[in-house]
Amino acid sequence: MTVYKIITSDLDETLLRQDGSISPANVEAIKRATQRGVKFVPNTGRSFLSVQNLLKQLHLYQQPNQYVVSYNGGVVVENQGNQVVVSNAMPYDEAAQVFAIMRQFDVDIHVYTLDHLYIDRLRADDQAYLATRGVQFTEMVGDFTQFKNQQIMKVICMNPDLKVRQAVYQAVTQAFTQINCTYSSGIYMEVNHAGVDKGNAILALGRKLGVTAAEIIAIGDNANDLGMLTKVGMPVSVANGIPEVQRVAKLVTPHDYERGVADAIEQLVLSD
Repeated sequence: MTVYKIITSDLDETLLRQDGSISPANVEAIKRATQRGVKFVPNTGRSFLSVQNLLKQLHLYQQPNQYVVSYNGGVVVENQGNQVVVSNAMPYDEAAQVFAIMRQFDVDIHVYTLDHLYIDRLRADDQAYLATRGVQFTEMVGDFTQFKNQQIMKVICMNPDLKVRQAVYQAVTQAFTQINCTYSSGIYMEVNHAGVDKGNAILALGRKLGVTAAEIIAIGDNANDLGMLTKVGMPVSVANGIPEVQRVAKLVTPHDYERGVADAIEQLVLSD
């Protein structure tokens, strides 16, 4: 039986409920796993700064040798001091071109630097969603050149209309020979530099810690989780995972985000 050393989990709609909270069942299962020495690594499209309250609930806040993957693999940080362990920023010219393409569509646009989120043409429905996640941001003023000397981790757009997001996806992918575009949370289309995804980031962390892909559990629900689910030894979909995620999973949990992560941990880590 494989002894798993890392559990990496998506947050929104996988570990977290729709209101952004985490169930007691998930908290307890994660606590029991970490007490056994298994690392629990949140793996999110969001900034590592936006998950600090969650880390407090999971008893991982400011802990040494504990980690977060954020920006869809754009950066890996150690929780103690939020020290950057792995960085995969977008080249400025690439990010600027993506931003210019997105501005042609009816979307708001998020520009994530290493430590802040800027939003261009903020939509009210996006603002309401971000409020449930406690995400801090600044409404963008001025043009994209303000980011010339900053690390840009990713650029994403928001519109709840899938047809709009698909049109942006098509326009971006046609403009580049290589680039990484994914969908998330049923409202976003996200763009990272080619080769940057949640899976490559967790494998890079694993190499630093002496952990192989076979010893990693990844848990997700949406398209931007496929990068990690297809690269680890034990890919898991929560019950509410989209069909593409459930197809690649070796385990589909009986429950959704309410306690799907707990289901996986109980079966794969705590069952002995």
